[in-house]
Amino acid sequence: MARIVGGLGTSHVPSIGAALDKGLRDTPEWKPFFDGYVPAREWVREQRPDVAVVVFNDHFNALFLDRVPTFAVGCAAEYHPVDEGWGPRAIPPFPGASRFAWHLADTLVENRFDPEIIQEIKVDHGLQVPMELFWGRPADAWPVKVVPIFVNVLQYPIPLPARLYELGKTLRRAIESYDGDERFVVLGTGGLSHQLQGARAGFLNREADQRFLVDIAEDPDRLAGWSREQYVETFGGEGAEVVMWLVMRGALNREVVVRHRHYFAPASMTGAGMIVLEDA
Repeated sequence: MARIVGGLGTSHVPSIGAALDKGLRDTPEWKPFFDGYVPAREWVREQRPDVAVVVFNDHFNALFLDRVPTFAVGCAAEYHPVDEGWGPRAIPPFPGASRFAWHLADTLVENRFDPEIIQEIKVDHGLQVPMELFWGRPADAWPVKVVPIFVNVLQYPIPLPARLYELGKTLRRAIESYDGDERFVVLGTGGLSHQLQGARAGFLNREADQRFLVDIAEDPDRLAGWSREQYVETFGGEGAEVVMWLVMRGALNREVVVRHRHYFAPASMTGAGMIVLEDA
């Protein structure tokens, strides 16, 4: 039977990918950030997941305002890096777990979710950066297949936090009812606090970020009960994307064990956080 080996939460700041591309990993500015991910990468190597379900948002690179699905499931066989304005990054394409993706889409519909199904799309830093943070950059091919879940957190109205938490629970049902024996890991991405425009441009809330890294493990029901407005007020206009971590958290048991936790700020005007969770 397929099963979940754990959940990963992480920021997906585009400058992280740029730092890796430019060889800045061990510079004084970036080394404390990247060193915090070393235990998480060791955990991934030990767990050997076969499939990574990555919950993220496209940043108007492959999707735009002419089509804004609240939820979308990637069912493609492969996902290439999108050009975000300076050419596609030199990383291998991501192999898709399309058979499970179709099973997930069907399970979502059975549970009153209505996702858009995408069979051809390129992926931006929202997926690329988390994958490289946890798996490193492979020379030829990624050692894990991916299932992208796209969430609209850019164009109002974005989904309710409680709805994302329930989506995670449905994702777990899909994994546990799947007729394979793959080992799954679920990645919730985005945030932490940041705002890139308006009167609060440059906003960070380090205290709220670090509280979130505790509460996502210990009190997810409280976070799921927040309003969208509370997320914007607490984490900033763009930092509200941290709601996507609730999908990862909903896919796990109510009681979890924190294997690793890391916080660094600022990473390009953003509070950057990471957590590794296993079911208790």
